Amino acid sequence: MGTLTTHHFLFTSRVVRPLELDEHSGSSLRGNLFEAVWQRFCNNKAASSCAACPLHTVCPVSALVAPLREENERGRDIPRPYVLLPPLEGERRFAPGEQFTFGITLFGTIIELLPYLLLVTSVLEAAGLGRRLPENQGRRGTFKIQRIEAYHPIDGTRQVLAEAGKMRVDAPTLSVTSADVKKRAATLSTKRVTIHFLTPTRLQHEKNLVLSPAFQPLVARLLERLALLEQAYGQGDEPSPSQRWQELVPLAGKIVCTDDQTQWERVGSYSRRTRYLTQIGGLRGKATFTGDLAPFLELLVWGELVHIGKNAVKGSGWYRLES
Repeated sequence: MGTLTTHHFLFTSRVVRPLELDEHSGSSLRGNLFEAVWQRFCNNKAASSCAACPLHTVCPVSALVAPLREENERGRDIPRPYVLLPPLEGERRFAPGEQFTFGITLFGTIIELLPYLLLVTSVLEAAGLGRRLPENQGRRGTFKIQRIEAYHPIDGTRQVLAEAGKMRVDAPTLSVTSADVKKRAATLSTKRVTIHFLTPTRLQHEKNLVLSPAFQPLVARLLERLALLEQAYGQGDEPSPSQRWQELVPLAGKIVCTDDQTQWERVGSYSRRTRYLTQIGGLRGKATFTGDLAPFLELLVWGELVHIGKNAVKGSGWYRLES
C-alpha cells in the first residue's frame, strides 16, 4: 500500500446542438464515458462483461471503467480509479454557442492511462449528452471540447493541455500530494468546520442509510475509501495516511453537528446497459461540526479530492470544506 496522489482535469466545452442537462448529470457523464472507452478500445465486445473476458488484466477498458484485480482481498472489483465532476448549474438548457465545464479526477498510478481518455473525446462529442430533444429529432445535444486543462484544486494553478484546432497535447505536470493536503488542512479551523455537500451524498453506517449529517459515519467511510484507493493506486514506500488514522473512528463520535442546513434529495440513475434504476439520492447542503477537529482535518481534505459514499464515480459525494 502506497501513498495516493490525485490528478485533476477540466474540460471546457461549447454546445453545438441544443443540450439540456438534468439536475444531476453525473450519471449521464459516467455512462457516456463508459460507452466511449468501451467502443474505442474493447477488443472483445462479445464478452458479457470485463470479468468474463480473459484480456481484462491488460485492457485499458477494464482498468479505467471496470477495474478488476484477482488478488483483491474484497473480491475482484476494486474502486474505480476516477471520479467525475459534473456541472453544478443544476437542471439547465444550453443553446448552441454556450459553454459548460465538467471535470475528472484520476487517482495515483492510473494517470498512465490518461492518453486513452484523451483519445475518446471525439466519441464523447459524437454521442452527445443530456435529454433527447424534439428539435434534435429525438437525439441528445452535442458539444465540442474547446480546452482541456490540468489544475491544482488547492493552490488554483492551471495548465492547458490541449485546445481545439491544435494538434499538440502537453503532458500534465500538476498533481496533489499528501504534502499539499497537509498545507490545506493547516488553513482550517481545529474547532469548527462546515462541510458543503455539493452533490447528493449517500452513506451507510452499520448497514443503515445515514439520513442526517453525522461525523462518525463520514470518518469511517472516508477511511475505508482512502485505504482502498491507496491499496489499488498508491505509489512509493511512504506510510499511507489511512494506516495512521484508524484510531479516529471512535474519536469521531465526540464531534457534534451544531448546524444542519442539509436536505435529502431523491435521485435515480437509470442504466441503459442493465435496464435498472438505482437510487443515488443523498444529503445535500451544509452541515457544521464542532469539537476537537485537529486529528481529522487531513482526512477531510482528502475527502474533498476523492469524494465519498455510493456513486462517487458519478460525481456524488462531492463536498467542499468551509472553515
